[in-house]
Amino acid sequence: MNDKIQRTHLDRRAVVYLRQSTVLQVREHRESTLRQYDLRERARALGWAPDAIDVIDEDLGHSGTTVEGRTGFQRLAHDVAHGRVGGILALEVSRLARSSADWHRLLDVCRLADVVIADEQSVYTPRQYDDQLLLGLKGTMAEAESVWLRLRLQGGLLNKARRGELRIRPPTGYQWDPGSLRFRMEPDEAVRRAIGLVFERFKIEGSAQGVCRYFARHGLQLPARDGSGEHRWVPPRPAYLVTLLHNPVYAGAYVFGRRSTRTELVNGQVRPHHVRQLATKDWTVFLPERHPGYISREEFMANQDKLNQNRSNHHVPDRRGAAREGAALLQGLVICGRCGQRMRVEYPRGHVGPRYVCRSPKERLGAGGDCWSLAAPVVDRAVADLFLAAAQPPEVELGLAVAHQVEHQADVVDRQWKLRLDQVRYEAKLAERRYKAIDPDNRVVARTLEREWEEKLLAVEEAEREHQAIRRAERVELSNEDRARILALSRDLPRVWAAESTTQAQRKTLLRTLVREVTLGPVDVPVRATRVQLLWEAGAVSDFTVERSPGGGWNATDVDILQRIRTRVAQGDDDVAIADALNRDQLRTGGGNAWTPEALYALRNRHDIRPPNWTSSNVRLPDQRKDGLWSVHGIARRFDASRAMVSDWVAAGQVVPTEGGGKGHAQWFRLDDPTVERLAALRARGRGPRRPKLQPKSSEEVV
Repeated sequence: MNDKIQRTHLDRRAVVYLRQSTVLQVREHRESTLRQYDLRERARALGWAPDAIDVIDEDLGHSGTTVEGRTGFQRLAHDVAHGRVGGILALEVSRLARSSADWHRLLDVCRLADVVIADEQSVYTPRQYDDQLLLGLKGTMAEAESVWLRLRLQGGLLNKARRGELRIRPPTGYQWDPGSLRFRMEPDEAVRRAIGLVFERFKIEGSAQGVCRYFARHGLQLPARDGSGEHRWVPPRPAYLVTLLHNPVYAGAYVFGRRSTRTELVNGQVRPHHVRQLATKDWTVFLPERHPGYISREEFMANQDKLNQNRSNHHVPDRRGAAREGAALLQGLVICGRCGQRMRVEYPRGHVGPRYVCRSPKERLGAGGDCWSLAAPVVDRAVADLFLAAAQPPEVELGLAVAHQVEHQADVVDRQWKLRLDQVRYEAKLAERRYKAIDPDNRVVARTLEREWEEKLLAVEEAEREHQAIRRAERVELSNEDRARILALSRDLPRVWAAESTTQAQRKTLLRTLVREVTLGPVDVPVRATRVQLLWEAGAVSDFTVERSPGGGWNATDVDILQRIRTRVAQGDDDVAIADALNRDQLRTGGGNAWTPEALYALRNRHDIRPPNWTSSNVRLPDQRKDGLWSVHGIARRFDASRAMVSDWVAAGQVVPTEGGGKGHAQWFRLDDPTVERLAALRARGRGPRRPKLQPKSSEEVV
């Protein structure tokens, strides 16, 4: 027994602590593990009884740079603090900790609890200053050793990466060639064509979401690598497509160090593995044209710029956002003419169409209210008309290009489906060969292979059925009539623009080919209007104004329809008749809806369209006209009642209007003797009958 070990130490337990940094070390460096287990004999030689020796080996395969995840070390520190441990045995200090902070914290607890620490050569007591100093130096050296080892290993990896020879996980569509130490194209044609189609469609759609919709619409799938490195086909997902589009490997570049992993404070908590995406200039290794690429470097940089613009941010005017399916045609293109901030699109309830809103004062300056807003339909219509008038491409060249592009897209989709069908048919034949190769008497294996064969045959039937449904829906095969129609439509851009099959996202994408941005500013004098400054991609500017009605301009009814409504109202037609006439002629509101009496009444109020016999409610009517008819105000004065009381009498049917009624028409009443007696009796009793309340229907009445 060592002279530093006292009876007070032997009365408590001895703990043998084992640790290896990785699972690979546990599996391959078995001699080190055996040496650590042999420390039980060292504890027995120091005087501890065999039944008083504990072994903590649950931290095998865990790094010593931190205590997180090391439940064994945490349990050891807990037992030391509660006076249950008299001695700790470890192969060396680095087995207990490679962090000076964790090591010195354990030393302080051992010093207070009078716990000795032993290795294969010596015994140390932290209560003695010399031993405490020596243990502290060993802990510092253990921490520095881990840094030296890491730098040495990282230096070797970095030196190999600078030559482009460090093997990294190949992305989908590539394989690592051990002979040339470079990436090579995936030999599977279906995988290559699917990856190439992603980049081809991104140039057309302009967003990862658009590419995802294209793949889903045509029933196409995307290849992805599983944990074993094999390809599997999965449905398209925007997040996966964004990752694929951001990967420079597809541009033929070898890249190392695109991300930085370090310990950082995130929301007040320590995150030892916080990953940050680095800018292109901060990548550790970048070797362009290292291997064959699916796209060129110029196209890759253009894609990165497009993806960056698709990230909407109202405080960054350069980011327009991706073209979406919303009704606002100028979404992402509108700049506020007052403050220069990018205006956002809102769809308020109760309005026919969207609005362009600038909220910069409220968000940036803390002021109440918004900068300003306006309705989108009026401006959208004016910009669309200007765009269609300016877009006059050469008819013949455009028609041929469109026809060629349609045929190319149809061929690409059909080719992808044929490759997918070839794959599932091959898998079915392979399952068939496996089933026929097995001994028929081995029924256990035969039943399993037969079931797999049946599943593959069902997969073939399902794929063929889905392919035929896609062909019928998308018209993959083009006839001569289809080609003629495509050529005709390519020469008639307004017709294509107004077609129901053209989505709003496609209109926005088409508009952005010529329009860079649109600045909107309010004009209040001499009339309320909106100044529109349209900046074309060529650098030219179109400056014009559009009307902004007093109601906010959200109902953009055509001028011809307004004139027709004025004429019908002047002729004495009511709202119901006018709405029916407009609907028969297939005329719609500014929002594209059918006309209703309520919508017509609201429109007349906004544009001050009144019937010939209309009297404003702000003008005081006489109590009694020359023909003897009484107004509501006159009845109220005659019976010393309020106008609300008279309204209740009218609603209860105690007095019936002889003339007028309805919205915008004053009511006039004839007071004969029975009516006068009835109203006088009601007034004598007080307020009189109230408005009848609607009673809920019983279940029997509903049935």
